[in-house]
Amino acid sequence: MSNDILALISAEPIDATAIENFVMDDEKGALVTFRGVVRNHDHGLAVVSLEYSAHPDAARFLEDCCRTIATETGLRVAAAHRIGPLVVGDVALVAAVSAAHRGAAFSACERLVDLIKQTVPIWKRQHLADGATEWVGL
Repeated sequence: MSNDILALISAEPIDATAIENFVMDDEKGALVTFRGVVRNHDHGLAVVSLEYSAHPDAARFLEDCCRTIATETGLRVAAAHRIGPLVVGDVALVAAVSAAHRGAAFSACERLVDLIKQTVPIWKRQHLADGATEWVGL
């Protein structure tokens, strides 16, 4: 992994501050962080928990996403995604980008999250309040 990117798949809680610290330095005036948080509903159904599963190469795909955005923008980029069981309120994804100005940081972070959602092979199984489960992202 290069010095301009950090990509991590983890079964442990994500340290968002460490992700942010990785991308920041004294030349940057803007830090944009996205946190994907487990919510209690999806398309009208009550959700009580999630379980994330990842392809064995998911970390490589996540690294590719970070590298793509870093190469396109020249910015430092970091992302971490949880796997395993999560409950409502847990952070599933942290993505962070810093730049001299906010516009570049917002744009790069949005593009990073979109790219992660589109290309990283991670799937979630939702556990619904009525006892049913459903896979999302297959």
